[in-house]
Amino acid sequence: MPAMESVLQGDPEAGEALVALMSERDGLREFGARVLALAANSLMSAEADAMCGASLGERSDARVNSRNGCRPRSLKASVGDLELEIPKLRHGTCCPEPILERWGRVDASLAALVVEAHANGASTRDMSLLAQSLGASAMSSSEASRLAASLDAQVAELRSRDLGDRRRCCLWVGATYARCRVEGRSVLQAAVTAIALDEDGRKRLVGPDCVDAEPCDDGLASLAPVKARGLSCLVPCASDDHRGLVRALSEAFQGVAWQRRTAHLQRSLSRAARRRAGEALARELAKAAFAQADALFARAVCPLACEAMGEAGEDAAAELMEGAREGAQQHLSLPREHWRYVRANDAQERANREVKRRYRSVQSFPSRASLVRLVGAVMLEEEGAWGHHRVLSPESAARAWERPEPPAPDGSLARAIAEAEQRAREIVGSMVDRHAAKG
Repeated sequence: MPAMESVLQGDPEAGEALVALMSERDGLREFGARVLALAANSLMSAEADAMCGASLGERSDARVNSRNGCRPRSLKASVGDLELEIPKLRHGTCCPEPILERWGRVDASLAALVVEAHANGASTRDMSLLAQSLGASAMSSSEASRLAASLDAQVAELRSRDLGDRRRCCLWVGATYARCRVEGRSVLQAAVTAIALDEDGRKRLVGPDCVDAEPCDDGLASLAPVKARGLSCLVPCASDDHRGLVRALSEAFQGVAWQRRTAHLQRSLSRAARRRAGEALARELAKAAFAQADALFARAVCPLACEAMGEAGEDAAAELMEGAREGAQQHLSLPREHWRYVRANDAQERANREVKRRYRSVQSFPSRASLVRLVGAVMLEEEGAWGHHRVLSPESAARAWERPEPPAPDGSLARAIAEAEQRAREIVGSMVDRHAAKG
């Protein structure tokens, strides 16, 4: 049972206090802000007690320091303003500035965005509505400038990190699209993010950037600095099939295999199908071809799946799958434990969803710098979570650079291929018959 549920069930007074607090508030956002503030104040008070060696007002021989009141501090968050009470000590300080800055990083970028949009000509009413939708209260221009300068420094440090200190075995590159003002016009821009997998098995953000939606020159300009900072030893580069992005990857990292992310490919195949039965068939065949644990079987299924979709009248889906075969199956040449991480990148998808969620409130960023600031803040939040766990063990990550031994010429490989092809024909045939019966 979670700790919070244990407290509420074991202490009826705590539950009653929360119910009373909720009845006093007008909405869930105000209630959430109050509860978060109470929790944060309790944690900071407990930390101050630990530094003093005794609780507030307690007489104890173990006491080494004493309280000296508290310092009020307002932290702007997406649920509203959190009214914090930071304890002061007679000797030394108890100020959790790093924690507060980390908690408020993304929301501070949004507050700075509101002021920048107003400075670029947006109406006061529009900015007030935008601030309310983001949960922020009024903010002075000097406070916004201070927040923006702090965030810009963090994002600039992120974009100038030395990447030559260790090997990176995989690079994921993704783009999400948003409108922002460039030279007085509202145009569609691509927010490009690059994530690398270190040799110790942890993900590391290597840089956000903002480029034009499709041209390759801008995409190459966003990846060339990443390579110049020492990014090397890559085995695959993974991305969606954006023309400019794929071409930029091939030019920036020549000789590195490109892996097409299979989740987006499966959605593209479903959209290419003309009929509902064909859509279900394409989705199932794509899963059989690109999400298998057996490399021989996956390679045997793919041409049969293309042929089956063509016979079912889904020529567009069959053509798309045939053209995507090579890129979508690059992961099969890597160690098996790497496959599911290379062909899909859930962390990047989550970060892009966070950017999109905030973009829906903003509608159009006032400048490229504000878009990069928000993307950098969101990705820094994600990177903080990545540091607590490894994607792969260091021993498993090191296997990315190993070259597999060629199979012995004893006929066992030929038999395994024949068995995989036979099994693939049976499974693809059963899929086609099942969907033909439904259609």
